[in-house]
Amino acid sequence: MKIRLGIPKGSLQQATIQLFARAGFNIYTNERSYFAATDDPEVECMLIRAQEMARYVEHGALDAGLTGKDWVIESGLSVTSVADLIYAKQSRGIVRWVLAAPEESRFRRPEDLEGCIIATELVNVTRNYFEQRGVNVTVEFSWGATEVKPPMLADAIVEVTETGSSLRANRLRIIDTVLESNTLLIANNRAWLEAEKRQKIQNVALMLCGAIAAQGRVGLMLNVRREDLKAVLAVLPALKRPTISTLSDDDWVAVNTILEENTVRDVIPRLKAANAQGIVEYPLNKVVV
Repeated sequence: MKIRLGIPKGSLQQATIQLFARAGFNIYTNERSYFAATDDPEVECMLIRAQEMARYVEHGALDAGLTGKDWVIESGLSVTSVADLIYAKQSRGIVRWVLAAPEESRFRRPEDLEGCIIATELVNVTRNYFEQRGVNVTVEFSWGATEVKPPMLADAIVEVTETGSSLRANRLRIIDTVLESNTLLIANNRAWLEAEKRQKIQNVALMLCGAIAAQGRVGLMLNVRREDLKAVLAVLPALKRPTISTLSDDDWVAVNTILEENTVRDVIPRLKAANAQGIVEYPLNKVVV
């Protein structure tokens, strides 16, 4: 049994391949090929644009694939949503599709755009957005460089952004958020009904989610006398509760926990002050809860 898995080609490609590596799946690409090799004999990979992923998954050319929630909604196709994978090309956050217009324009609200031209790649979602508000606009598909189109080629745009820096650089003001999106692992409905394929897809999802959960976190282990344990535990912001193990000397215990990496510089000195000893910080590859 093998599953055919779609990897998003383009801006998310490198971040996705790195995520798979942290999850334990090494993917090897060739610039001249849309097929990618993996070190898992049960997984075949193909590089597909995120905008087209839902189509090939829905048709069954792929058993599963990674794409944006935005492109699944835009396609209107029926696929199984397996897992939310909250990562992006610049950050681990959620991206936004925003309605934006030139800073010096009169447009302040969606209603101000009555009768105007809106340029976007997300045509169907944008049309639905304005129809729900009863605003009559012309939505035109944009092949790229959407930010430079107002005011000469369009009155406003609907464009995806993580930080808003590109919009600001083009002197565009955000009017509203049209849609929030993140990466999804989706599956073909028929493949999802096959027990073996479903189990493999779920296993891939589990490892990917574990790798994402580990980002920005580290493990911390230390030893402490029982009489000082309460003071040490008061310092630790645990994922749930720290693991406490008895040592060969009954007067001592070992404490193991997970915490945000950016808190370590403050936590370790406080642990030392609370009489913790043998403090070791170590990296995490996956956190499965």
